[in-house]
Amino acid sequence: MDKKSIAGITIFGGLVIFGVKLYAYWISGSVALLSDALESIVNILASIMMFVCIVIAERPPDSEHHYGHEKVECISSFVEGVLVIVAGLLIIREAYGRLVTPVPLGNLDLAIIISLFATAMNGLLSWALMKKSKETGSIALEGDATHLFSDVVSSGGVAIGLTLATRLDIIILDPILAVIMGLIILRMGVGLIWKAGQALMDSSAPEAEKQLSVIMDRHQSSFVDYHNLKTRKSGVKVFAELHLSLDGTLSVQEAHDFTDHLEEDVRNELPEVELTIHIEPQRK
Repeated sequence: MDKKSIAGITIFGGLVIFGVKLYAYWISGSVALLSDALESIVNILASIMMFVCIVIAERPPDSEHHYGHEKVECISSFVEGVLVIVAGLLIIREAYGRLVTPVPLGNLDLAIIISLFATAMNGLLSWALMKKSKETGSIALEGDATHLFSDVVSSGGVAIGLTLATRLDIIILDPILAVIMGLIILRMGVGLIWKAGQALMDSSAPEAEKQLSVIMDRHQSSFVDYHNLKTRKSGVKVFAELHLSLDGTLSVQEAHDFTDHLEEDVRNELPEVELTIHIEPQRK
């Protein structure tokens, strides 16, 4: 299953989960469950954004985007973070109203069971997205997977808290839990924006640098040294460059053939890395 297919399944799953959670709120009147349902709207919007960005990211380089379109996935994560923060603020506002004017809860036991069913569905979607993100290196899929997993954790906490509220007959626990959930969601949104911002600012790829060093060390007998190794991430791609010192007696053709061999090795072992080599004569 490719990235677009799993993104489409996530959108459909989000719609189903939203309906289930909304029903749980409708039969209980719990603002904590309402906040959980509202957060599912953000999940749906984020999944749609993820799908669109994945489609754009897969377009080949063109005359206006020589390095491809992969970085659009970072925009997806950034927008998702903004949506998450908005959802957190709305949840806290709704919970404040219930703190000022408490509302009796309805059929909470059934609502919690229904909510936990929706949470399990979210957990399955999160697992599938995270698995695919590790296979493809997609920051958009990773962001959505992390978002959904945070929803699983917060929803589980709400279910436990509401169970206690029912057993102890403390209605105010419901809006208090909603406030806590809102704060968790705000923190998650800030985290997503920070990560997307780092990627948009061309952060380095330390793991790719280590792997490149291993490949270069295997060919060490064929060159003098290499230096100024730099990397930058652009979505699922890594653009790398380095300076390579060669024996000054080599012809231009021999130097060209050797660098071609190096670049081919990198492409075979690290297909997501695009390496540019600057040749220098042996330094005296």
